[in-house]
This record gives sequence, C-alpha cells and structure tokens, in this order.
Amino acid sequence: MKKPDRHLITSALPYANGPIHIGHLAGVYVPSDIYTRYLRIKGEDVISICGSDEHGVPITMKARDEGVTPQEIVDRYHKLNKKAFEDFGIEFDTYSRTSNKTHYDTASDFFKSLYKNGKFIEKTTDQYYDNEAKCFLADRYITGTCPHCGHDEAYGDQCENCGTSLSATDLEKPRSRVSGSLPVLKKTKHWFLPLDEYEDWLKQWILEDHKEWKSNVYGQCKSWLDQGLQPRAVSRDLDWGVPVPVEGAEGKVLYVWFDAPIGYISATRELRDDWEKYWKDPGTRMVHFIGKDNIVFHCIIFPVMLKAEGSYILPENVPANEFLNLENDKISTSRNWAVWLHEYLDDFPGDQDVLRYALCASAPETKDNDFTWKEFQNRNNNELVAILGNFVNRALVLTNKYFDGRVPARANLNDYDREVLADIRKLKEKVEKSLDAYRFREALREAMNVARLGNKYLADTEPWKLIKTDEERVKTILNIALQITANLTIILDPFLPFSVNKLRDWLSIDTLKWDYAGNDELLEAGHEIKNPGLLFRKIDDSEIQKQLDKLMETKKKNESEKKEAEPVKENISFDDFTKLDIRTATIIDAFKVPKTKKLLQLSLDTGVDKRTVVSGIAEYFSPEEITGKQVSVVLNLEPRKIRGIESQGMILMAEEDDGKLYFVEPSGKTKNGSPVK
Repeated sequence: MKKPDRHLITSALPYANGPIHIGHLAGVYVPSDIYTRYLRIKGEDVISICGSDEHGVPITMKARDEGVTPQEIVDRYHKLNKKAFEDFGIEFDTYSRTSNKTHYDTASDFFKSLYKNGKFIEKTTDQYYDNEAKCFLADRYITGTCPHCGHDEAYGDQCENCGTSLSATDLEKPRSRVSGSLPVLKKTKHWFLPLDEYEDWLKQWILEDHKEWKSNVYGQCKSWLDQGLQPRAVSRDLDWGVPVPVEGAEGKVLYVWFDAPIGYISATRELRDDWEKYWKDPGTRMVHFIGKDNIVFHCIIFPVMLKAEGSYILPENVPANEFLNLENDKISTSRNWAVWLHEYLDDFPGDQDVLRYALCASAPETKDNDFTWKEFQNRNNNELVAILGNFVNRALVLTNKYFDGRVPARANLNDYDREVLADIRKLKEKVEKSLDAYRFREALREAMNVARLGNKYLADTEPWKLIKTDEERVKTILNIALQITANLTIILDPFLPFSVNKLRDWLSIDTLKWDYAGNDELLEAGHEIKNPGLLFRKIDDSEIQKQLDKLMETKKKNESEKKEAEPVKENISFDDFTKLDIRTATIIDAFKVPKTKKLLQLSLDTGVDKRTVVSGIAEYFSPEEITGKQVSVVLNLEPRKIRGIESQGMILMAEEDDGKLYFVEPSGKTKNGSPVK
C-alpha cells in the first residue's frame, strides 16, 4: 500500500448529556490517543479530531427534566469532558462542538448539496403528535406495550425488556412521555437517505475491499448488509438541532445520526484553513475510532453520506472496540455503575498513566472485557512499579552512585550484551507491527517486554556486586541499561506520556523520533543525567477498598430504589395450570438475532421435536455459554413472530429486581421432554 501523505484520526463525539467513564476511554479514546501519538512520534502529518455531540432527543429530555435549556445541558458537559480529556492527556488537535456556527453552516451545506443533487427521497408519513404539548413526538418520547413480549414500558424505538427494535406505531396503548396523554397520528414530511440504493457498492467496498477490518467490525457490517438496507430519515420534528435548510421545513431539524458525523468535518474546518486537504485529497488516510454501538453509523451510513456527496474520501479503517464491564457488571450511567474520569482524576491525582495502562492492557478489542479495581492495583504494583519503575530506578540510581551521574563509556561487548541490544530492535519492530494493525494490547505487552529485558539484564549481570572487582564491566552494563531506558522513552511514548516525560527529564534528553528506537547509542558517554524520583508509586489496599466501597454504596442505593416485589396474581384453577405443557429441553444451538441487543434465537431438543424459541436473554448470556444447557420450556404457547422468526414456546426464567435473569432448570440431568409439574 502506498504511504499516505497525511492522516486524519477521528474519535467518536461523546454525547454531551453526561460525563466520560472508563468504558468510553477503553473503547475509543485511549486507543485513539495511542495511535495518534504513535504517528506523531514517527513524524507523520496527522490531526486528531473530536468534540461534543450536542443534539438529539436525550438532551432535550434531560433539559426538560431539569427545567433548563438544552444549551445549558450541553455547555455543562462540554466543559467537563473537555477538561477531563485534557487532564488525562488525550491530545486532540481540536475538541469542538456541534452547537457552534461553523458546524451549523457545514451541516446545512452538506444537506443542501445532497438535496440539490436529488440524493434524498421525500416521504409523508404518519407520526405521533401530542395535542396537549402541541408537538410531534420523537420515538423516545412515546411509551407503550411491546407487541412482542407485553412489556408495558417499551419505548417507541425499542423494547428494553426483549430488545426488539420497534416503530412507535407498533406499540399498543401508546402514551406521550411529555404530557401523559394519548398521542394521535398526524401526517408529516421528511427526507430519507436511500441506503438500499448503495447496497451493492457497500458489499464491494466493505466485504471485498476491506477484509482486513477487525472481525467484530466486519461481522456486524456483513450482518446488516445480508439483511438488506432501508431508506433512513435524515430529518425529524424537533426544535433542538440544525434546522433543515429548505423551504417548508419549519420545525424540523437534521436527525442527530446525520448531523453528528458531519461534526468531524466542521471541527476540521474550524481548525485548519486547508481542511479540504484532509477530507478530499486521496493522499489522506482517514481512520475512525469508535465503540461497537457506532459501527453501523461509521461503516455503512456515514460512508453512504460521503459517497452520495461525491467529493469526500472514505475511511480506510474503523477499528471499533467492544464494551468494557465494571466488576463483572455492565457499565450503566442510569445506575451510576461506572468509574467517571473526572472522579478518578480527583481520587488518583498524578496517576493518569496507571489508568491508561490498565485500560489498554484489558481493552475489549474483539469481545467485551471486564475492569476490576483489584486488577488495576495488580497491574500498577506488579508491572508498572515492579518491572518498569524498578528497572529505570536501578539503572539511573546506580549510574549516579558509581559514575557521578554521567553515562559511562562501554568497553568490549560480550555475546549476552549483543543479544540484549539485538532484542531491543526486535521488540521495537514487534510493537510497530502491532500498532499498525491496531492491536494495542499486544503492542503494550511487547513495549513492556523492553523493560522486562532491562530488568533481567541487570539481575543477570549484578553490577552492584561487580563494582568492587570489575569497574570496566560495570561501565558497559550500565551503559547498556541506560540505552534501554532511552529506548523506553520512544517505545512507551504512545502509551504512558506522563511517565515518559519524567524519564526524558531524568535523562536530560528531548523527544526522540520513532526511527531512533532500537538504536543502542542514544546516549553518548559522558552525558549527564539526573537523580530519579519514583516513576510509579504503590497503590495501597485502602485506596482500592475506597473505590469498592463507593461502588457498593451505589449498588445499595440502586437496590433501595428498586420496585417492591410484584404482587401475587389472581388465583387460577388447577385445571388452568394443567393446560400449560412445561417440559425439560436442551439448547442445541444459539445465536444473536441481528439488529437487537437482547434477543437470542435458540434451537431446542424438547424430546418431542426440534423447535425454535426466541428469548430476550442476550444481555446476560452468550450463545456459547448456554449451548448444551438444559432448560424448562412452555411447549404449547401459541407461536409468535418476533423479528420475522417464528418462536414456538417460551423459556422459563427467574428475574431479579435489577433485571438479571436465571434459568429455571432441573437440579440434575433429566431426559428431554420430562414434564415439569
């Protein structure tokens, strides 16, 4: 592949209705910053773009709940998140926002370009309208009964109970969340982007031309394309957002999914007079860093927007990560089950690199992963302190002690010395190869192997013992140890910027470019270094317990706010109960239902037949862990179509107050088809 002239790195615009938590960092911003820093230290032309996503219904709902304006909400969180990123060392070239004039102008121009060239479809559709509030209702402003599972608090776009995607008109007994009244259907005109017209192009561009994309990204795109695409509305009836810039569109704004990615363009336009060079010159290589919930928008929808406009380049890669859990539970902003970045910086001042390291080391690169405070402590104490910090401290302290803080000249090298120096070059190449492939966990592990190499070298050669009998040999040993330390300032730069800055200061050197890594003569003999401090401090059990206690308080508070146990339902006759045909069955296959968060399609051996059941359990169970599991199933439930799949029964589950599910299963292995009485 031809070397690009420049790089454009975008990071998902965080939604400005709440603060940043560790899930956001692990999924998007730590890998984005690592990659950008890597390109910079290589001397590449690179700009990193981010900003606040400030439009959409959740912001208007939060403003309504708090009795303030949407602008006050986005101003609050834009300021908080911008400062948190800066304090954490995430170096965006610009951190813009979608409520500013440049963005409004850019988004309007983009829409008008597509509109003028006939790229939209105009449709008049029925949409719910609140006569009391005198406004059209966005899907999230409507609740009702799910037609699939009967949950009576389903939203107009999705049922949170079974995970099924919905249209507001699918709901039974709909009601407005604004006034509580019964909404009415009213005709309204909107503009749609015909995604279906780009299906063949997308299949070639993604499925054939970008087979190198990460498996989780490629797989999700393939699933969407295999099911077929539909036109998608680019406008909605709302008073908060970029106004639709055509006559007759009063009271309508650009849909946030259309408006937000244009924020990358407007932010670049705000930053650089030559912004078009980064967006329209084929010599630019564009990479989107996002979480898995944004894959479809950045791999299918935004590329279609760019393709339809015609003058923009397309992303070269979209290395999306999966989700990070916290202490074996899903991170939830509504339940406050999260580690917020601004709170971490208050509780662990000066320890930014520890969190960067821990999040990169356990990054959810191809599947969901878990963050625990104990693992955080272990990575700090057993790796950063015991390996990296220990090696650097010994190399610098011994040099100051034996040679007055001046790099000693090395004499003849033995085979072990030459092997160690060669290993630095090999490790640098491994780090580079991993970073180029967006394998950041692997890259960090190889970078830390340089420190491990140095630690082992000092442990094997024991210069503190040799100093009494062979000072010349000690000079060689410490020279090599210092060359390894200097190499660490290059190789670890993308990962641990604060610690590397300390190292550079102690070594009295400037930033060295990536090409210098692997060089074994970075420090000249006689070069003066400083007395080091501690690169990392040990984290005590009491500090970790404080964080665990905070989470436990959150859990207790959530439990105290849970609804009381559901009352016992009306009595039924024994004959009514015997009408239920409940039997044991074994799950012989399972997989996720595309475009849903909670649905699994299960193939069951009931002892009577083989049948399919769709169950809303994907949030708590993966297909792999339940395949082969014996369950209880209602066999004579009337079949129901769920997402086009005929479900022939119902798995029995026990549900806790927090929604967590457990299988109702026999205590021992039974024959499939055994009646449950």
